[in-house]
Amino acid sequence: MAGTELFGYEERKEVLDVLETGILFRYNHDSQRNGVWKAKTFEQEFSDYLGAKHSHFCASGTAADSLSLACCGIGYGDEVIVPPYTFIAPIEAVLMAGAIPVFAEIDETLCLSPEGIEKAITSRTKAVLLIQVFGSMGRMDEILSVCKKHNLILIEDAAPALGGSYKGKMLGNFGQMSAFSFDFYKIITAGEGGAVATNDDELYEKAHKYSDHGHDHIGNARGAEQHPILGYNFRGSELGAAVVLAQLRKLPYMIEKQRLHQKALKKVLLEFPEIRFRFVPDEDGDSATFLSFFLPDSEKAVKVFDQFQKEGVSASYWYRNNFHFHRQWGHLKEMKSIYNLPVMKMNNIPDYRNMEVPHSDAIMQKLMMTQIMVTWSEEELNILTEKIRSALKNALK
Repeated sequence: MAGTELFGYEERKEVLDVLETGILFRYNHDSQRNGVWKAKTFEQEFSDYLGAKHSHFCASGTAADSLSLACCGIGYGDEVIVPPYTFIAPIEAVLMAGAIPVFAEIDETLCLSPEGIEKAITSRTKAVLLIQVFGSMGRMDEILSVCKKHNLILIEDAAPALGGSYKGKMLGNFGQMSAFSFDFYKIITAGEGGAVATNDDELYEKAHKYSDHGHDHIGNARGAEQHPILGYNFRGSELGAAVVLAQLRKLPYMIEKQRLHQKALKKVLLEFPEIRFRFVPDEDGDSATFLSFFLPDSEKAVKVFDQFQKEGVSASYWYRNNFHFHRQWGHLKEMKSIYNLPVMKMNNIPDYRNMEVPHSDAIMQKLMMTQIMVTWSEEELNILTEKIRSALKNALK
């Protein structure tokens, strides 16, 4: 991913600022900091980038999902509509909240479809956890309409699409809260780390308290702080915030280069009429982290994937991937947990072992994806496009 390509002086400088103060904790110790507040600085700059009123830096993207669910009041017995195509972290967060993940169909945006959401709603449905997948967005107007119609909370996990937008509005601004990840495989990275964003003052107040054991963060004496609510430890450190702060400042450059390189790859794929691109509701808002496209059927998709492997072209065929599609989630289907999850003690939960999302399965069987790198030289890009052209010619002949 882009962030790991661009580590340099800027990240080292921000980390050294923290190490020179010796204050790795994000709160208190004002007199020893010499004005160095990396988490606070990141939060302000991240909010400005998103156009959101508030953001809060935390320990991971999974923590951000959990924090969003908690702040929005999602808990025991609540149903949360989720997609079958995602990294499993958001589903784990729903389970840890004591809530029930209910899987709904995706469409060719690769995100939850409004029709799929509508069909999955029951009397216990409280929220929709929308994953903005790999650089792009779902059909936002229709999804928002469904949520409004049924009085559902919308939480955006925009981690895979940071830098993307819809009709001029940055992804992560459409739900009551949004979650982001800065792990090693995200567009900007701190190795680990995450953030939530919201335009709601009350939700922000809950977020910064809940993520730090309920502390109110009033004053400069941690032992004297009050605890208005019970909380948990989802704190991020000053070191992580320092790294991702430097990365955030590079994000506009990353997006610019990704879009340029994606355009070059698209040009090659357009030579093959059998190929269709993923549906992007706002092409101008695609952050171009990946290029996703469809083959006519699963047989051709597998042939193309295998040929890409032979040519040394980075590609993913998610239908049989271990991480990002429900077919391989045996640990979820069998509920292989080291302790009793609340969902195990409930009645009328979905049959995860035999869950059926036929429309999603049909889409995923034809889906291929290739990664877009920021640092490709013109020569490297030319070599890559020739490899892709050759692979497609051999696979589709």
